[in-house]
Amino acid sequence: MNDQEYIESVEILNRWAHAYYVLDAPVATDEEYDILYREVQKYEDANTEKILHSSPTRRVGDVLLGGFEKAKHIERMWSLEDIFSYEELCVWIAKVKKLAGCEMEFICEPKYDGASLSLVYENGVLTRAVTRGNGIEGENVISNAHTIRTIPLVIDHKDTIEIRGETVIYKSEFEAINKERIENGEAPFANPRNSASGSLRQLDPAVCAKRKLIFLPWGIGAGILSATSALEEMRAVEKIGFKKNALRTLCRNADEIEETYRSLMKKRASIEMQLDGMVIKINDLNVRDKLGWTIKAPRWASAYKFPAVEKKTKLISVDWQVGRTGTLTPVGGVEPVNIDGAEISKVTLYNFDEILRLDLKIGDHVTLIRSGDVIPKVVQVLTAMRDRTEKNIEKPDCCPSCGSNLLVEGALIKCRNMECKDRVISVLTHFTSKRALNIEGLGEKIITQLYENGIISRVEDIFALSADSFRNLEGFKDKKNANLLNAIESAKHCELWRFINALGIEHIGESASKTVADTFKFEWYAKEIADYVQLEGFGTEMSASLYEFAQVNKDRIEYLTKIVAPVYNEGKTAGNSIFNAKTVVITGSFSIGREEIRAKLEALGAKTSESVSKKTDFVFAGENAGSKLEKAKALGIKIFYNDEALKELRNV
Repeated sequence: MNDQEYIESVEILNRWAHAYYVLDAPVATDEEYDILYREVQKYEDANTEKILHSSPTRRVGDVLLGGFEKAKHIERMWSLEDIFSYEELCVWIAKVKKLAGCEMEFICEPKYDGASLSLVYENGVLTRAVTRGNGIEGENVISNAHTIRTIPLVIDHKDTIEIRGETVIYKSEFEAINKERIENGEAPFANPRNSASGSLRQLDPAVCAKRKLIFLPWGIGAGILSATSALEEMRAVEKIGFKKNALRTLCRNADEIEETYRSLMKKRASIEMQLDGMVIKINDLNVRDKLGWTIKAPRWASAYKFPAVEKKTKLISVDWQVGRTGTLTPVGGVEPVNIDGAEISKVTLYNFDEILRLDLKIGDHVTLIRSGDVIPKVVQVLTAMRDRTEKNIEKPDCCPSCGSNLLVEGALIKCRNMECKDRVISVLTHFTSKRALNIEGLGEKIITQLYENGIISRVEDIFALSADSFRNLEGFKDKKNANLLNAIESAKHCELWRFINALGIEHIGESASKTVADTFKFEWYAKEIADYVQLEGFGTEMSASLYEFAQVNKDRIEYLTKIVAPVYNEGKTAGNSIFNAKTVVITGSFSIGREEIRAKLEALGAKTSESVSKKTDFVFAGENAGSKLEKAKALGIKIFYNDEALKELRNV
């Protein structure tokens, strides 16, 4: 790829990304995008001084931040005055008409419940992304803004301009984030606004990138686009690359505004992002300038808030549901109540700590809210209504699904039984994954299909599969079946650490599994907590988790060991290898698999890591190495390229 081809390729990638993320109208497949993206990466690795500001590679957030710098807004970010009824709407309109001395039109648009952000472009390049803060000064979160696909890195506007908008998150993404946080023992976000705000302030931009934030513009702070009305102005903003707001409406009077408000409130539940009202703005920019601002808000705009979505009901039961990872979640049964058109009979209670915090009892009258228009939850216990018939909610001491003993870790309560029917698919999927037994072709989709058809229900069932097992199953053909059976057979006699890792023991990952295997060999599951605590890097929590798992699953471990027949290889002595006791990062593509490279390095005494930092000693860089390679160069880390890297391992 030459210089001109690189420039054209960046333009094509940005056009494809704009169509996908902003216009919601894809024009290229993921495969086409990925192939061209890798070609651009390859060019940039060899020409770091020529990387364009608009390159999509700049959206990769893999550099941990030390904190955020304070930054002043070019123009103040104001708050809005709230109104809550048609009567208050009429009063506000009469007031602004009297001040302006003329008739006027109004722009109405959804008030998305997110985190406000001000984007500063200078000479067409994004240079700052500042949170609202106190309205005068906020935090510059530009590294995180780079990861948001609906924020253009470059725009066709050379003068300095501030584009203001709301950073929001899809309701479905909010639910997924909270589910993950609960399973990790973290407090869930109260609503999508908190989730968006928390994501923007992550010191690890990779976390922000993972959360798929959306930026929706609603105005201009400083700078101008050629327009005389707000409607023209926002169309101009969208024309230079920002996401379009299809729900923006032009209204001429209070009745039309009220009709738009009622219509938006009816659509509220079906809109992908959370709304908490509707913003009303005067359309004429000259009238806006004439009206000006009060001490805290513009006179030419107001927020017509939706009524609170809260209802009172009674908690009548609590059931404990077992998630795929074994985490138990309390679910409250309530007397059915209608909230904003939805019949609510179940509410999430998150975990036992939340029950204690609320001082919640069965029989309590409670106030519910649909957090984010999606998840009903208890926000208040009406203790004044108690009549002494209420009952305490007991913490379970055995799994409600399989009856086995539970592991209690702070707020988390977990079932450790590998045969528990409510977590078996997760157990099976992890067991066959790349870092475990690495059974190619046996992913979650296939495992779910086999499980739902009654073909497998336990780990050992995988090793009992035959050609007849797939008969009459949709999508299974002879060649695919043969490849899958061969992969299963090849998984036998795996390294012992892989077998331990495959069992999915809480807190015991790949590195810990290797430590356990190296120290205790095949007696690894027959030790006491005190033995595990002595291991390097093990604390009380990890040791207790390993011990509890071994106690609950001792017979299963022994049975599976006979079937899989894992092996323990002493490996070669590290000796005087330059990699002995060093940390190595592997990035890019090589002629052999990364797993094989990792195994060879570890045989030489090295420790492998997934991220580049000041603690990294060496980097193995193959084709399309990308940002990790650039970071290694910046830190002055020794880099072994392609064949040079493999040459260092040829005798291992």
